[in-house]
Amino acid sequence: MLRLYLRFYLALVASLVLFALATLTLWHFTGGPMVQTGITLGRLVQNVLPPADSPAAEQQEALRRLAAGLKSDVTLFDKDGMPIAAIGRPLPAPRVNHEGMAINLTNREHTSYVHLTDGRWLAASVTIGYAHPRFMFHGALALLALAIGIAAFPIVRQITGRLERLQRGVESLGAGDLTARVAVEGRDEVARLAESFNRAARQIEQLVQGHKALLANASHELRTPLARIRLAVELMKASADAKHKTGLEQDIAELDWLVDEILLASRLDAVTDALATEELDLLALAAEECARYDDVQLEGAVISIRGDGRLLRRLLRNLLENARRHGAPPTQVRIARDAGTATITVWDNGSGIPQAEFENVFRPFYRPNDARDRAGTGLGLALVRQIARRHGGDARCTLMENGRSSFAVTLPA
Repeated sequence: MLRLYLRFYLALVASLVLFALATLTLWHFTGGPMVQTGITLGRLVQNVLPPADSPAAEQQEALRRLAAGLKSDVTLFDKDGMPIAAIGRPLPAPRVNHEGMAINLTNREHTSYVHLTDGRWLAASVTIGYAHPRFMFHGALALLALAIGIAAFPIVRQITGRLERLQRGVESLGAGDLTARVAVEGRDEVARLAESFNRAARQIEQLVQGHKALLANASHELRTPLARIRLAVELMKASADAKHKTGLEQDIAELDWLVDEILLASRLDAVTDALATEELDLLALAAEECARYDDVQLEGAVISIRGDGRLLRRLLRNLLENARRHGAPPTQVRIARDAGTATITVWDNGSGIPQAEFENVFRPFYRPNDARDRAGTGLGLALVRQIARRHGGDARCTLMENGRSSFAVTLPA
């Protein structure tokens, strides 16, 4: 991808090139004012001098009158470069290029030449015309374009440099760094854009922090009434209907699980620091969690990973709990290693998840229509993906070879 500052700079250089080409084309068709000046001067000098075939003495006398008061050396040459007449020190004969312009590469002194229309040359040690008008014009044009190109680069780079710093700030904010801000430089549109970004980032940070604080406080406050309800259920053991009491206990357990998951999700969102990791045996960790459930079959190899043991236990527990609530036994768990990556695959004998719902099931509080009447909070799989990504991995729903769906969690091994 072409960088923005290069786009600006190349557009400027292209504009200079087009301007130079247009100017050179105009010069080509009009002849240029400096060339026309040389032609006009040559015609005037020829009108003063006698014809080319006049005697040398007559041409010498005419040259003397022409050079009167110039205080310079003047020499008249024929069309073959041979001197006809001279005033003062004789000057070198002109060397003519393919365009008919006089050049003199061996003369170190300044000598200018005027080409007469009859082929003769008039040379003088003072400036009487433009020796190389086309070269002078082209050189001046090239130097001007080069100077503008060199001077424009730091200006363009300074403008686009601020845009690049603004881009890095946007990327940092998008990556989750809510404290990302950019420096406001200058007083132009880019500076106003930086101010708008900082203002928006500050508002987003305040909104997210308020949301997290509200969620955490609400979850924490739910603990108190839950404890009172649990105490009341314990006190009414003798008099309450057994079926009614069992329903209450299930509701309490469901609320307790929901609060626990909300608190964990809030902590994972609020804490952006690196996890406190330790070396763990993933197979042993999975075996401990599988032992909590009936009809769970575990297979795989011993794989060492670095991670937070408490969070990885919760990841495995949520996968198993999801299979228990929404699937059919037995639940299968496989631990495998592939190219430095540990993969946890969990599936069961249930109907599975439609392929169109593979991503939706990881959304917080999302529950498919056919599962709304079952137990569950809708946060379990969202936490699975959140924990996996905090460990540098990911969680996804995939199709197996037999057409069943499964959950696959990848972690760095």
